[in-house]
Amino acid sequence: MELKLKKPIIFFDLETTGINIAKDRIVEISILKIFPNGNKESKTWLVNPEMEIPKESSDIHGITNERVVTEPTFNELAQQVSDLIEGCDLAGFNSNRFDIPLLAEEMLRAKVNFDMNDRVAIDVQVIFHKKEERTLSAGYKFYCGESLENAHSAEADTLATYEILKAQLDKYDDLKNDVEYLNEYSTFNKRADFAGFILFDSEGDEIFTFGKYKNHKVKDVLKNDKGYFSWIQNADFPLYTKKVLKEIKENLFPRKKVSTVDDLRNKFNQKL
Repeated sequence: MELKLKKPIIFFDLETTGINIAKDRIVEISILKIFPNGNKESKTWLVNPEMEIPKESSDIHGITNERVVTEPTFNELAQQVSDLIEGCDLAGFNSNRFDIPLLAEEMLRAKVNFDMNDRVAIDVQVIFHKKEERTLSAGYKFYCGESLENAHSAEADTLATYEILKAQLDKYDDLKNDVEYLNEYSTFNKRADFAGFILFDSEGDEIFTFGKYKNHKVKDVLKNDKGYFSWIQNADFPLYTKKVLKEIKENLFPRKKVSTVDDLRNKFNQKL
């Protein structure tokens, strides 16, 4: 079953130096762009992470320091990636908890804006786990009847994820072929940030999920403990978490408009 799309959707997968969202780096990114008319566009890059790739990571995905030493850095690729995914929804396997948060960190580190405004995300792993409780390779075998060759290659994993989602739509009659529905279905918790440090409560307000203010509304903490915001901004939290918190603060405490010379002149003339 082909996806019913209102706008393009990006299936993507990352291979990385590790699993720490705030500290680890991308060593390979593969993107498969599906257009509403069914056309496809794909691109895969090896990436120089500008840090040592641990042996335990290389043992999983096969990407060594020697392979990426002459490849572009993500800082050099960021704008190209941003242009490719602009105006698109996102999809991946474990993407809500890992790939999207880590991609956001790399983007913001490269000074390229990234947010989820006007886009949704489908996590194929969540659908799989709700239905069958399996790994990506087992899921590909289960849904598509084939063995996944080159597992932990970003390109192979990206293509497999796309094929699995289509097969899931064929198999489960209760799954709606609708991106908005699949976004809701493949999301366990409503997160304000990607890493899950800030969630939405039942009233739709942001709450902290950690520390001394766990389950407290963010707006109340920012009002009553102004130093907490500074602590988070200077501590080892993901850049996207800091970005979200800054936006909440700016909405809560809007900056006063600085009067220009023209403003002062107009006010003076109004008094005359």
